[in-house]
Amino acid sequence: MVRVKDLMTPQAEVISPDATTEDAASVMKTLDIGVLPVCDEDGLVGILTDRDLVVRVLAARRDPKAMLVGEAMTPSVVYCFEDENIERAASVMAGEQIRRLPVLDRNRKLVGIVSVGDIAAHGQSHLGGEILEEVSQPAGSTSEKPTGSDGGLGQAA
Repeated sequence: MVRVKDLMTPQAEVISPDATTEDAASVMKTLDIGVLPVCDEDGLVGILTDRDLVVRVLAARRDPKAMLVGEAMTPSVVYCFEDENIERAASVMAGEQIRRLPVLDRNRKLVGIVSVGDIAAHGQSHLGGEILEEVSQPAGSTSEKPTGSDGGLGQAA
């Protein structure tokens, strides 16, 4: 059984909810990434994507130097656990139409991030293809949402 921790990128870059959205955009540019887990002293509190920055900051004509990450982030985070089967993570990604998934340990601390690319690059191309097929569907037209083990959906705190 291939577990999430076998494929994930460990020690994902994170940002504080108290950072400015300008700082977040700068980190994304420097690292050439499109998502930042948002963590405070207690752990994962949200997720910030490049789309969040466009829609909630730029399109809303907010000042990126003044608007905080905590105001722009998505607070309900979909995640998986490092010891879960990669097929479960792929099912969550497909069902939620997302390409990247924060990975938590059982103490709910962020330990990494897994992407469709990570899954496909490590010999799981059939899963990567299934995820991309679901992610590419218009919202609301995917198959059943995954169910199962402890969590995976909702506030991560």
